[in-house]
This record gives sequence, C-alpha cells and structure tokens, in this order.
Amino acid sequence: MNDNQHQCSFCRRIITVRDQYDMPIYDPKTGFAICRSCVEDIYHFLEDHEDAKEVEVKRDFADRLDEILAKNKPHIIKQYLDEYIIDQDRAKKILSVAVYNHYKRMKYGYDHTDGSEIEKSNVIMLGPSGCGKTALLSHLSQLMDVPFAVTDASSLTEAGFVGADVEVAVRNLYYAADKNIEKAEHGIIYLDEFDKIARKSGANNSITADPGHEGVQQALLKMLEGSVVEFTARGQRKHPEAPTIKVDTKNILFIVGGAFVGIEETIAKRLKKDASAIGFGAAVESTKKGDDPKRFDELLEQVRPEDLMQYGIIPEVIGRLPIICTLGTLDEDALLRILTEPKNAPVKQYQKLLSMDNAELTFEEDALRAVAQKAIERKTGARSLKGIIEDTMLDIMFDIPKSGEKRRIIITKECIEDGTAPRVEPVS
Repeated sequence: MNDNQHQCSFCRRIITVRDQYDMPIYDPKTGFAICRSCVEDIYHFLEDHEDAKEVEVKRDFADRLDEILAKNKPHIIKQYLDEYIIDQDRAKKILSVAVYNHYKRMKYGYDHTDGSEIEKSNVIMLGPSGCGKTALLSHLSQLMDVPFAVTDASSLTEAGFVGADVEVAVRNLYYAADKNIEKAEHGIIYLDEFDKIARKSGANNSITADPGHEGVQQALLKMLEGSVVEFTARGQRKHPEAPTIKVDTKNILFIVGGAFVGIEETIAKRLKKDASAIGFGAAVESTKKGDDPKRFDELLEQVRPEDLMQYGIIPEVIGRLPIICTLGTLDEDALLRILTEPKNAPVKQYQKLLSMDNAELTFEEDALRAVAQKAIERKTGARSLKGIIEDTMLDIMFDIPKSGEKRRIIITKECIEDGTAPRVEPVS
C-alpha cells in the first residue's frame, strides 16, 4: 500500500484516500482506520437500535398501563390521599378521576389506531395559600410512580425577555425522570403560582408589552395541548449551540394552580348580577378570605371559566384546562388534624427525630391548638406549621444530643406563645 492507501479496520478493504471524506477516522500511530462506508453502517445501526429501543419502551409502558389502571382506580387514589391530606374531599375526588381518566386516555391511544383520539384533560386548581395543592399532587405522583415536577410559573417569560423560557417546565420533568425521555413523556407537570401570569388588564386586551403574563400564556398553549418541546440540558439562552433534547408532551398531564387572590369578588359580582332581574343590583358584600372563610369557600366552588377570563387567563388556555378543581380554606380543627394525623405529620416527624436521641416528645392539646392559631394569624395555612414547631424546638434539639440518658420533653401552650422552654423530665 502506498501513503494514500489505508486498510479499514472493520471491513478490511483497501481505500485510496483522496481526502478525509474517504477515511474520516484514521490514527497514523496505530494504523487504526474506519472508512466512510463503515461509519455510515454504524450510524444506521445505532439509529435503528435507538428506534427499536424507543418502541420497546413505549410497548413496555403500554403493558404497564393495565397494572397502573388496575391498582389506581379513583376510590383507591382517594383512600391513599386521605392518609396524607386532611379535608379537601372534593378536590381529592376531582384529581382522582382526572388522573385515572388521563391514563385511560393513554391506554386508548396505544390500543386503538382508528384515528380517533380522546382529548387531554388538564386541570386548573384554585385555593388559598397553604391549603395543600402541591402536597396533593406530590403524593399523587408517588402513588402512580410517575415523574413529577413543580415549576414556578411566575418566573417564566416569553422568548426575547429576561427570565426562564416556558420549556423549563418540561426540562424540570426531564430531570425528575432521571433524564429518561420515555418516563418524562408520561409524567405530571405542576405550574405553581399560575395566577401570577394572568393578563394585567384582565379580560381586556393591552397594547403594552406583557412579557411575564399574556405572552407566557400564549407560549404555553401548544405545550398544554401536546407538542414536541425542544430544550438544551443547560438552558436554551445561555447555550444555544448545545444539542437539543426533544420531549413530546402529548401524554404529559399538566396541572396549574394558584391562590387567584381577588377572584372571589369577581365571582360575587357575577352571582349578584345573575340574581338581579333589572338594574345593577346592590353593592357587593366583602368576600375576602379573612372576613368569612366559609363564604370565601362557597364563592370559590362556584367559579366558572368566564370568571377566570375576567381575572386575566386567556380563553385559549382555559380551553386547554377543562377541569376546574377548588380547595377550601383550612380552619383550626383541620390544622390540628394536619399536625398529628397524616403519616408524615409534623409532630410525628419530630417525635421520630428525638427518639433517635433516646427522648420522648409530647405535645399538650393546648400547645397544638396554639400552633394552629398562629398559622391562621400568619395566613399561610398548613405550610407554616412545621416552621412554628421548629422555632419552639430549636434549643431543645440543640441540647438533647449532649446526653444519651432517656428523657421526656413536653411542649406546652406557653412554649408556642411566649417562647418558654419545654419541660424536660427524666424517664426511669
């Protein structure tokens, strides 16, 4: 062989090399070489292998759907949620049916090739802060054993503005699925603080730029309905040259939620108008959550798509969120139950932590009620319960590990309200 001829290490053919195109891989030190024909064969083999692998994974998931549907009927889902979430029975039922129907829709799509299709039933959740929206969905995804990702919608902006692209929601799910595209394509995405991207001008069009509001809603449309979303692993804007990852959102369940502060007044005005035969009716009563939680909950349960449009959600988005789920305000009794009854109740968590240091933890009834009352005063619902206990327990959790002797720690009402040190008693 002359200097322009090399032998391919795979097919053993002698190739006359005119340029790198004929022998794209060649190491003069070892003599290792691969001809263009073999490179193409390897590429096609890998491509076919990946396609076959994708079909196999989808077939495996289609077979697994029978098991998912058999084990997760609506009443079973609600029973599971009851173990972790206090009250919100109506919301649990709505979500149980919505998720069950979503996976039935998937099974129908895999089993039928007649061209007919069941539309996606994405969900919009409304409820005050700390009422359990995120907790409900987190436990729901654990039961279904599917990837689940939460994205703060208020951080999203439309392309061309400073902020996060809407594709970040799918990228978060991709990482929640351990970078497994097939798993991600059957997961659940929760867009929190969705009310923060409502159109500033409400139902009226605005001619001013609205990068964090209507533009984001428009950008979300295709994703909610089902489309192939492309994104880079590190973020599209900072690394536009990076290879893209493609995820089909056709079988991803989207759930959006928010407090929708003030929507109760919109609902009250509509109801007042509907009740008035003529004229504009009397002035609308105060309906703020803090004034009368029961009245607030009653109004929220009567929310309609037109109220959401009046609030600033564009009609196209509302059309892709056909299921409306409302959650009520948690009263003192509900917060008391949250402290002690669920499997992962805050009190149980601290009891387990201190038991590892040979200490028993006891909360008096008045102390628990004081925690609930403090959470109501802060208007943060259940989300602040653990923080209130943490403030009280800080010093005792610092001191207890100093000694290994067995002790009993008693938390009283004064500990919560006045910052008094908990009682520590030796246990024989």
